Amino acid sequence: MPRSALLFDLDGTMLHTDPIHFTIFVEWMADRGIAVDEAFYATHVHGRVTSDVFAEFLPDERDPHALANAKEAEFRRRLPRPYPAMAGLHALLDRAQAAGHPLAVVTNANPLNAEAMLAAIGERARFDVVISGEECAAGKPHPAPYLAAMDRLDVAPAACIAFEDSPSGIRSARDAGAYVIGIRSSLDHAALAAAGAHASIDDFNDPALDEHLARPEGVFP
Repeated sequence: MPRSALLFDLDGTMLHTDPIHFTIFVEWMADRGIAVDEAFYATHVHGRVTSDVFAEFLPDERDPHALANAKEAEFRRRLPRPYPAMAGLHALLDRAQAAGHPLAVVTNANPLNAEAMLAAIGERARFDVVISGEECAAGKPHPAPYLAAMDRLDVAPAACIAFEDSPSGIRSARDAGAYVIGIRSSLDHAALAAAGAHASIDDFNDPALDEHLARPEGVFP
């Protein structure tokens, strides 16, 4: 039986840097007359492409892509190195790599952010396939990023398990045909399930993880 592929969202799934992003959004949007609180961030920012957020809420901004690039550069400046990975991530990747499972990162983060975050948690070398939504025809919630990862790995959607923490990412992975496990880093099980997650876990140390991985397609024996 072919080994299933594990597809990982990055921010909020492999590491939790939302507090950094949130602080920057609060500061930058306040400078432009918009108050951002946690509810606004969760509803309108979490999991989305930054330039799309700026285009929606700052319609007078001449170049939302340039503003997004500047915001992400500020994020990289503030990102500590090293940075803690989500609990249990390293052990799960050790197991998956030893068993020969294809691995990919699928993120809405721009490529520079993706490289910085993977390097910060010490996991860049594990992944030959890193897909940024900015490099696809559309970012999450469109399925294009996950479909691109599946194509690069040459695996069928039914043989993929995706780990996601945001509604937009869950929708992207599910619409691409993956089995989606939500990570309760920001949202509870009810919210993740409502977004379309098949299951959810606290983190990669959650005892329920092996049960979800032992699906009919089979990840671990």
